[in-house]
Amino acid sequence: EKHMRMRKIMYSTLTFLCISSLISAQVTERERPASWDQLVEGGRFADRFLPMPDGKLSSDTWGAQQVIPRFIDNGIEDQVRSYWGGNILKGDDGKYHLFVCGWREDSPKGHHEWPNSIVYHTVSDNRFGPYHIQDTIGSGHNPEAFKTRSGKYVIYVIDHYYLADNINGPWTRQTFDFDPRDRKIIEGLSNLTFTQREDGSYLMICRGGGVWISQTGLSTYNQISDQRIYPPVEGEFEDPVVWRDSVQYNAIVNDWLGRVAFYLRSKDGVRWITDPGEAYMPGIAVHKDGTKENWFKYERIKIFQDEQGRAIQANFAVIDTLKNEDKPNDRHSSKNICLPLNPGVLMTLLDKKPITPQTNEIRLLIKAEPEFDPQTDIDISSLRFGASTEVNFGRGCKPIRTEKSGKDLVVIFDGQGNGITEEEFAPKLIGKKKDGSMLFGYTRLPWVKYIEPILSARNPSVVTSDGKSMIKVEVENFGQIASTPTVLYIYGNIGGKEKLIGQTKLAAIKPYQKESVEIKSKQSLDTAADYSLRVAFGKD
Repeated sequence: EKHMRMRKIMYSTLTFLCISSLISAQVTERERPASWDQLVEGGRFADRFLPMPDGKLSSDTWGAQQVIPRFIDNGIEDQVRSYWGGNILKGDDGKYHLFVCGWREDSPKGHHEWPNSIVYHTVSDNRFGPYHIQDTIGSGHNPEAFKTRSGKYVIYVIDHYYLADNINGPWTRQTFDFDPRDRKIIEGLSNLTFTQREDGSYLMICRGGGVWISQTGLSTYNQISDQRIYPPVEGEFEDPVVWRDSVQYNAIVNDWLGRVAFYLRSKDGVRWITDPGEAYMPGIAVHKDGTKENWFKYERIKIFQDEQGRAIQANFAVIDTLKNEDKPNDRHSSKNICLPLNPGVLMTLLDKKPITPQTNEIRLLIKAEPEFDPQTDIDISSLRFGASTEVNFGRGCKPIRTEKSGKDLVVIFDGQGNGITEEEFAPKLIGKKKDGSMLFGYTRLPWVKYIEPILSARNPSVVTSDGKSMIKVEVENFGQIASTPTVLYIYGNIGGKEKLIGQTKLAAIKPYQKESVEIKSKQSLDTAADYSLRVAFGKD
């Protein structure tokens, strides 16, 4: 993460094609940080992509030469429509339901017919496809579907959503309510992505990287962030996807112009760190024999999770050429593609006391699964465990011995070089299986609180009378547990200098409840020609 913060990605621009004298389509090649060259296998999210399952291989289809032959039964494609976006839900019927959008390939605007997209409900017996249209939902672009804790099904599209009691409909068109809570909306409310929190509430990331929370997934979405979660580098960011697993929150965001995506992790969905290395880039659709379906662009990533919450498949909208080159009635088009992901291993840290640089040994239990025997399948000497900042670069703790625990395996690591700090919330394991395939996993730390209060304030308001100023602040708890008594501080930036101008004790606030407090300012603010106020929280 520190490498991402310290070094900005530089640009060199390569022009691929001049569409006309007024429009030139460009792709910007991003220069990667030099530190990325030191990443080991498993250090970047892109290492998790697995070869595509064998399917119906065909050359008798649309597409540029670099995507032929290909598996035409992977995802969804046909000669009639261009498809884009979409994610999969597994239904109670055991089938896989892909909610995808598309438009007629022969539309006069070609790819730029996308604003008139139609959302389709497609179904398959196999999560890799082929998917076939079962129903037409309605207009909309960039769908993302989810099921609320109350059992309702939601298909979000730009500017509205569809709601049903059953995955097969009928669907009614609805609109979300958004409350920016005195904050600037970051790059508008489009291309939203959602994940359910432990209590059934929903966390949403908007295209610009702002964090929003809804208590039910259908109730008002409230903005709680003041800046985007994305890495502090230049890029044309869009296509965020967020998901929560049993360890942490995960997100990926795409730099569409640079054709490189970034992987982020978070303990609570609010404060994020960016892992080094590409999350994905062109070249990830590979057959078992090494053949590539070399799609020009991968966009609108969505994640399918297993019962443990692990990401086991990524769905992309892919196109075989520049979007401006996709004309009606030509050989170019787009589809939805399904790529398998290495799910990682299930692990539990057995140590109860916090790990420090002085820790001698670390005990990690690796769990057995139906097709994975940790006692026989792992190349033990290859394992490294510790903070991802160490492990991703081949460093970290080395194994010194193992113990059997039923069908599971306990690996005891030398604590030296673990790199785990007080801020760590999900240390990482990287290694190999005996067959040479990559092995990785994350685990929680028993002493870390993963569900905490999330206090968020609206802009303070000021009333001045007789030279005395009173500051009023509304605070709401968007966490899933009640807050403890807290001190609220008001800082004022007056004349270019910030200083404390007031504070008060804040009583405990239940989840999704709010409290209004009034604070006497130490300074009369009616005489300040220019000032700004900042709210902070501290321990009582």
